[in-house]
Amino acid sequence: MFKTASPFLTRTAFRQPSSLRTLAATSAQCARYSSSTGPTQRVSARAVGLLTVAVASGAGTLWAYPRLFGEPQPAGPAQPEAAEIVYEKPRKKAADKEESRELVSPQHVQVKRSWEHPGVYAWGSNAGKVVAPDSDETVIKTPRRIPYFDGKLLRDLKLDRDFGVAVTEEGDLVQWGTAFSKDAVTPTVTLKGKDLSKIAVSRDRIIALSSNGSVYSIPVAKSDQESGEKPTSKSWLPFWSSEASMSYRLLTPPSLGWGEKVIDVKSGQEHCLLLTSKGRVFSAASSSEEFPSKGQLGVPGLTWHTRPAGPYDQPHEVKALSNIKAIAAGAFHSLALDDRGRAFSFGDNSSGQLGFETDIAAIVDKPSLLPVHKLYSGTGLVPKVTSIGAGGHNSYFTVDATKTQGQDAQEVGRTVADTWACGAGIYGGLGTGKWTHVSAVPTKIKALSNLYEYDEATNRVTPIRLARLAVGSTHACAVLDNLTRLTAPRSSTSGSDTDTNFGADVLWWGGNEHYQLGTGKRNNVSVPVYIAPLDGGRAGDADKSGVGEPPRFQLTPRTTVRLGEGGKGRKASVEQRIECGRFVTAVYSGA
Repeated sequence: MFKTASPFLTRTAFRQPSSLRTLAATSAQCARYSSSTGPTQRVSARAVGLLTVAVASGAGTLWAYPRLFGEPQPAGPAQPEAAEIVYEKPRKKAADKEESRELVSPQHVQVKRSWEHPGVYAWGSNAGKVVAPDSDETVIKTPRRIPYFDGKLLRDLKLDRDFGVAVTEEGDLVQWGTAFSKDAVTPTVTLKGKDLSKIAVSRDRIIALSSNGSVYSIPVAKSDQESGEKPTSKSWLPFWSSEASMSYRLLTPPSLGWGEKVIDVKSGQEHCLLLTSKGRVFSAASSSEEFPSKGQLGVPGLTWHTRPAGPYDQPHEVKALSNIKAIAAGAFHSLALDDRGRAFSFGDNSSGQLGFETDIAAIVDKPSLLPVHKLYSGTGLVPKVTSIGAGGHNSYFTVDATKTQGQDAQEVGRTVADTWACGAGIYGGLGTGKWTHVSAVPTKIKALSNLYEYDEATNRVTPIRLARLAVGSTHACAVLDNLTRLTAPRSSTSGSDTDTNFGADVLWWGGNEHYQLGTGKRNNVSVPVYIAPLDGGRAGDADKSGVGEPPRFQLTPRTTVRLGEGGKGRKASVEQRIECGRFVTAVYSGA
C-alpha cells in the first residue's frame, strides 16, 4: 500500500506517534487494575480523562493516517492512468536486396516505378474530360494515370481545363478534351509527319514547333480543323502538290538569318513568343477570337487597327530585345532573359506581374528592364537572373546573388540562390504566406531561397537552385536542383541493401480550387508544400520502413535506362516532367 510513497512518508507511516504510544500505555494500565476498587476506580477515571486528551490532541494524526484505522480516505486529485506499453511490430524481412531497398526508401520505389511504368499522371478540374477522359467526375483530387499514355514517352505535354495536347515520341500531335471534340473520349492523333518537338497553347489555338524550326498555329476544335482552310504543300516533282489533312497556319518569322531557326515557343491567352537560335524574339497573335491589346507583343503602338498589311497573326520582331536565351508568357504579359542575366517584362501590369508598381503603368508595351538590383541594394550582393517563369497573372524569376564586398573575407565570393515572385497573390500564388491582390514589388519566396546542401563528390556546401518552374493560371510548382542518385543497381544480387536511388524534390503552391495542387484537399496554399507520391498507395511505407514520416513525391531526372518491368525493355533516355495548366496539373515521362 505504501510502495509508491516517498521514503520519508513510508518511514513516518510505520512509526507510532507519541500520542498513540501514550494512549496504548494508559489502556494497558487500566486493564491491569480493572478488577480493583477504591483507588483503582480513580485511576480508571484518570485514564479515561487521559484517553480523552490523547484523542483530542491526536485528532490530526488520526486524520492523517486513516488507513491504519480502516477509515475511508478523503477524495484527492485524480492520478494519471498508467501508460500502455506498445511494442514495435517485427519488421518484414526482405526476400532479397531489391526488396530491402524498397522497404528502406520510398524514393527508390518512385524512381523504379517511373522507369518500369512510364506514362502520364493528371489531376485537377475534369470539367473538360482532360485529366480523366473516361470519367464523369468533375474533379480529380489526387494524381491519376491516363490509360492511353501507359508505357509511352512524350516529347511535350500541355493541358487546359477543356483540352489536352501532347507530342508523341515520334513527333505526332495528340489531342483530347471537350474543346477538341465532345464525341472523342480517348486521345486522338491529329497531325502526323511534322516531327514536332514543342507545343504551347492559347485560348483556342495550339502553337507547335517542329525540329526544323517550322511553327504551326493549329485550331483546338476538331470541327475547325476539318472546315478551315488547309494549306497546300508542293512536292519536289514538277506540277505536283498536295493538300494538308487538316487546317493550320504557318507562323514563319521574316528575315531569318543564315542557319537561324526558331528553337522555342511560349504562349499566353492571346499571344505567343518565338525565340530564335540567334537570340532574337518574335511575337504574334495566337488566338482566333481576340487580337493582343495589352502590350504583350512588345511592339509599341501595335494594335488591331495599326497592324501592317498581311495575316493578322504574322510574327513581329521585338527589336528592343537581343541575345535572349529564355522566354516566358503569362496570360497577358511576357518575360525575356538575356545572356547577361538581365530580365525584361512587358504587357499587362494590373496585378504587378511585370515587377513594377502598378501606379507606374497598368500596361507596358515595350520591354522594360526588371529592377532586380534594387532588391539587393545595400547587401553587397550582385544579382544575376538565372531563369524565368510566367503564367496567369504571375511572374517568377530565380537569382544568383554573389557577395563582392563585406567585412568577413570568407563571405566574399559566396553565392546565394533566391526565388522571387510578383503579381496576384489572392490565391497564394506569391508563395510567401501572404494573401494579396496585387504585389507592388517582387517578393522573395523564402522557402525556395538561400538553400544549401553538402556535396560529397566535391566536399563542399553548394547552393540548391531550381531546376525548373512550371506555372499554371493560379498555381505553380518548383523542381529543386538538389543532389540526386540514379545509379543504384536494379538487380537483387548486386550492391548493398541500402544502395538506393532518389530524385529531385518538388514543391507546390497557389490556387487549389479544383484540387490542382494534388494535396487531396481544396484549400489554397500560400507557401510551397510537398505532396504524396504519384501512385497514392505508398503513404503507409513510412510505417513499414520505420522512417517515421510519410514519403513525398520526387521527380526522376533524365537518365538512360531500360524501360519496363525489371529493366528488360528497350533502352531510352527518359525523365519525368511537370506541367501546370489552367486548373489542371500533369506529370509525364519525357523522351
